[in-house]
Amino acid sequence: MIGIFLITHGSLGESLVQCACHVLNKRPQQIVQLGVSSQDDPLDVFPLAQDMMRLIDTGEGVLLLTDIFGATPSNIALKLLQPGRVEGVAGVNLPMLLRALTYREKDMETLVTRAVSGGRDGVTLMKGARDAQG
Repeated sequence: MIGIFLITHGSLGESLVQCACHVLNKRPQQIVQLGVSSQDDPLDVFPLAQDMMRLIDTGEGVLLLTDIFGATPSNIALKLLQPGRVEGVAGVNLPMLLRALTYREKDMETLVTRAVSGGRDGVTLMKGARDAQG
């Protein structure tokens, strides 16, 4: 099973994991999160991120999910990438995480494709009953 590692600002990652636990009615295996605060030095956080990644990598790889590309959490994630083995996706949301948890028994390429599509497809303009009536 491919491990899932969320590296996000503050407590976003933990909140997403807790929401996934609620939806799935259990805590998924091989998932960790690292919240990065504005006081954290990325050079100090990086070794912790490496250790956490090793905890969930059972040999099939790790999918890194981060919130905003170009920000500190994604910059830490970028340093951990190993093409084909440790892949990263920015823009994490709950639909993306749920899709990743659903497809992580597959190969890495399928997992990444499904996670990205889950995150993208999860963004939907909602129309209420009043809007539908015209």
